[in-house]
Amino acid sequence: MQPIDLQTLFTQLDKVAKTQTQQREGLQIQAALNQVESQKKAEEHIQSVNEAQNMGYGISMVKDENSQRQNPEREKKEDEEAEEERETGNKAFRDPALGRNLDISG
Repeated sequence: MQPIDLQTLFTQLDKVAKTQTQQREGLQIQAALNQVESQKKAEEHIQSVNEAQNMGYGISMVKDENSQRQNPEREKKEDEEAEEERETGNKAFRDPALGRNLDISG
């Protein structure tokens, strides 16, 4: 190496040191931001209401049983319709709204 090369290198050392310092600070800031973001996600996850998973015999099952118990006439009607279909072999089209709506427009 020539003395002129050393002289050039020494003048550039401060710039290299500044660049390295900025890079380190950037990495530290990035790590801090990632940590804050992960903490926010963890807090949201803790505070959120999670859907119950496969509760088996639960509220929905009880509601279904209650609705069936409260409407035995409907079950009888469905059974009769099923028997008629078996006897005739024909499936008749039935409007589910038939007999449930009143036309009061006159």
